[in-house]
Amino acid sequence: DSHQSVPAAAKIATREKIRSRFHGSNDLIHRLFVCISGVADQLQTNYASDLRSILKTLFEVMATKPETEDKEKQKKVNQGLRNAALEDCALCQESISSSELAAKARDGDFEDPPDWVPDEVCSFCTACKAPFTVIRRKHHCRSCGKIFCSRCSSHSAPLPRYGQMKPVRVCTHCYMFHVTPFYSDKAGI
Repeated sequence: DSHQSVPAAAKIATREKIRSRFHGSNDLIHRLFVCISGVADQLQTNYASDLRSILKTLFEVMATKPETEDKEKQKKVNQGLRNAALEDCALCQESISSSELAAKARDGDFEDPPDWVPDEVCSFCTACKAPFTVIRRKHHCRSCGKIFCSRCSSHSAPLPRYGQMKPVRVCTHCYMFHVTPFYSDKAGI
C-alpha cells in the first residue's frame, strides 16, 4: 500500500498549489466570473455543460480541505474531471501529468504532433456538427488533429509538447482543457 502514498501526496500538493492561486472565496468567484465572461465573449455561444462541469470541479477542489478529505470526496472530484473529459479525446485519456510534459518540453524531448484527420473523411465540424460548405471551411486543430469550423477553432496557443512555441490554431476543447495554464494541471488533481 506504500506505493499509493506518493501519488496521494502529489495530488494533495497539486490541490494546495491550485488553492494558493486564490486569496479567498470572493477572489475565486470574481476570477470565475471574469473567466466565464471572457469565454462567453470569445465563443459567442453557450457551452453550458462544459462550464458547469468545470465550475463544479473547481468548487469541489477549493472547498475540500486536505485534513477532512476522504475517499468519497475524492470520488466526487474524480467524477467531475471525468464529466469534463471527452471519451474520444486522446489528450483527455492520457496519464502523463502537465509537469512531466513541461519538463520534457524544457529538455527538448518533443512529441510528434497528432496525425491530422484526412479532409475527405470529415464533412461536419467535430464540435458543432455544422456541415462544411464552400463558405464554412475546414480547419485542423494542431493540438488534437481533428477538423473544426472556424468558430469552433478560433483560439490560438503555443504547443510546447510538440516543439511549437508560437501560437497556432486549436479547437475550443483543447484550448479549455489541454493548452491553457489553468487547466493544464487537471491531470494531477
